Amino acid sequence: MFKFITLLFFCLPTSIFAQTNTLTVEKIMRDSKWMGTSPSNPFWADDGKTLYFNWNPNNAPSDSLYYTTPENKIPTKATVQQKLNLVPWQSLQFNQNKTAFVYAKNGDIFYKNNNTNRLIQITKTVETEYSPDFSFNDSKIVYTLNQNLFSWDIATGETTQLTNIQTKENTPEKENLSTQEKWLENDQIQYLEVLKQRKNKKQLAEEYNKNLPKDELRKIYTKGDRIQRLSISPDGRYISYILVKNAPNQKRTIVPNYVTESGFTTDISGRTKVGVNQSSSTFYIYDRQADSIFQIKTDQIEGIKDLPDYVKYYSKNKEENNKARPVNFNFISWSPDGKNLVLDIRSQDHKDRWIMKWDAQKSTLQLLDRQRNEAWIGGPGMWNIGWINNDTFWYQSEVTGYSHLYSVNVNSGQKKALTSGKYEVQQAELSNDKKYFYITTNEINPGEKQFYRLRISDGKQDRITTQTGANDVTVSPDEKTIAILYSYSNKPWELFVQNNLPNSTSTQITFKAQSDEFKSYSWRDPEIITFTARDGAEVYGRLYKPANAHPNMPAVVFVHGAGYLQNAHKWWSSYFREFMFHNLLADNGYYVIDIDYRGSAGYGRDWRTGIYRHMGGKDLTDNVDAANFLVKNYGVDAKSIGIYGGSYGGFITLMAMFTTPDVFAAGAGLRSVTDWSNYNHGYTSEILNEPFNDSIAYHQSSPIYYAEGLKGHLLMCHGMVDENVHFQDIVKLTQRLIELGKDNWELAVYPMEDHGFVEPSSWTDEYKRIFKLFETNLKK
Repeated sequence: MFKFITLLFFCLPTSIFAQTNTLTVEKIMRDSKWMGTSPSNPFWADDGKTLYFNWNPNNAPSDSLYYTTPENKIPTKATVQQKLNLVPWQSLQFNQNKTAFVYAKNGDIFYKNNNTNRLIQITKTVETEYSPDFSFNDSKIVYTLNQNLFSWDIATGETTQLTNIQTKENTPEKENLSTQEKWLENDQIQYLEVLKQRKNKKQLAEEYNKNLPKDELRKIYTKGDRIQRLSISPDGRYISYILVKNAPNQKRTIVPNYVTESGFTTDISGRTKVGVNQSSSTFYIYDRQADSIFQIKTDQIEGIKDLPDYVKYYSKNKEENNKARPVNFNFISWSPDGKNLVLDIRSQDHKDRWIMKWDAQKSTLQLLDRQRNEAWIGGPGMWNIGWINNDTFWYQSEVTGYSHLYSVNVNSGQKKALTSGKYEVQQAELSNDKKYFYITTNEINPGEKQFYRLRISDGKQDRITTQTGANDVTVSPDEKTIAILYSYSNKPWELFVQNNLPNSTSTQITFKAQSDEFKSYSWRDPEIITFTARDGAEVYGRLYKPANAHPNMPAVVFVHGAGYLQNAHKWWSSYFREFMFHNLLADNGYYVIDIDYRGSAGYGRDWRTGIYRHMGGKDLTDNVDAANFLVKNYGVDAKSIGIYGGSYGGFITLMAMFTTPDVFAAGAGLRSVTDWSNYNHGYTSEILNEPFNDSIAYHQSSPIYYAEGLKGHLLMCHGMVDENVHFQDIVKLTQRLIELGKDNWELAVYPMEDHGFVEPSSWTDEYKRIFKLFETNLKK
């Protein structure tokens, strides 16, 4: 999703075209303001009518806030006072009949009744109050302060503390008296009558006070654990919370920063590495009526002891079959009437997702849905859950191979598929009346995003957007209007509005994404092609064809980053520099292909998980098959093909140069992962498990083990303060190449760059080197 990407193209200052349309690396990388500026992050205000968005039409140092109204669709810059008073619609929490709402702003809580149109500030303190919502059957507002819940009575204005959460129990320490001290105390009491009387009175008072009824909150002790997801049921009876125990011995990495104002090298505290000890979490429910606390235990969940298939390669793991796997409680959601609670529980090994119902009346846990994936649970919409009514819960699942919408009756357990087919539901939002879903899918084409209204009762879909490309939609509060961020392959994002009805005409609001200079060059509309991979899979790609191919018939394969990302689509790419660079390469006689290899987004579960336990497997062979596709269909010289990419694309480039050295004559690996055991836990453990549990996966997936295979010319570029893929990665590979006696490689370092470059000079230097690499080695 690129809805919230601000396309300011900050790296580049003034016009590049001057008297010619000829592209150069310097022009592309040094100046982006000539391109124009796109709007981003549209949202509706609390009045339900004013549409705000970030924009920079005047080439200022940064974006400003603009707005339009139904009466005036010309974008207007928001004043300071407007920004101070602004409350985004998304931040509002409504009561069940939508007659009132509550929100937090600047650390205080505000309440408004739509019938009286009166805004009430509930709190005005130096403390920070947050997460307000309606409870006690909409009669009170509940909010959080200092990790405790408080309620404000709408009718009386009375504030009540609901929880008394403390870190540890404050028990008085027992006084350990020495033999001498005990003798002295007894002696004083025995011979001094007043002391004896006073002690007896004190003991009687303590005994009396102990038996008095106490009007105090039950203390909940966290014992040093972190409390998360503190919430109350809509009827006010139950309070739920998660306690998270930090994992011990989580060693963090250090990223040295060499170029500093002080002149001294400083250390940046970095992330942990894959395989680090993980925190553990426990889920509790406090019944305020019964004054009891109980833990939701997961050791009896269906399949909790199931181990993943890969353990069959390691006999030592078989002895763990009887252990319940640790889990994380990802989401909790109370039914509107507070009678049922749904938990989204994930196993820490990423293989299982359980959607469980806790019945408040029976205090039992019941399975509603289990999703098992021998690779890992993921895909679009896996965080979307909610209630259609008191009995019906909705969620998304990849059980069919594609992410679709489902509902389940929490009483009968009956499930219903609301969408189906070989496409993905990428976004879903329930309508105000809960009769429709507003969904964004790629049903028309994997490379398009279109917006629909889906009727829940019969599954009827009405397509609302029509423009080919990407339509990222934000629905107005009254659901009568939609704001659309729209773009096409060679046309950057602009903002449109239209009626939320089929066959409606959209009105363009912004017109600054393309400057006159930018439009003076005829940017290619890359052809969306498909070819058949060696295993029969259909691979999508973008193809840039030269008007006049160089006699050598050279070609370049571009490998997008992130792994799970889509780039062979019909909208403006986040890789806009690469898009322009590919136009430059085509101008200079190259064919360029950019594919959505295995592991990319947009093509369903099996495509997403096609790299499980072997990164550099099918994702690499897809790129090799793309090169062969160019040779077979366009006459490209098989000995004049280059490859390049950054991050994950840099990793694939290294694997290509090391393990398929006869396919690519030259390659440029940018900010590349060279050893996956150095990368972070969240991303890597999903795909490769953990190094000490699945060493086979790490060995077959890490380029450093295959460096001896290098034959062609290799360029490596890396930022020295990269906090994502650490500079250590490329240093280790450099040492390996030195030890192997390889001399056909080059390392360019960028002392002041993180993972994503920000300096125009760095971008320019990097892409000049890439262009020189291809010009020198592919046009011999």
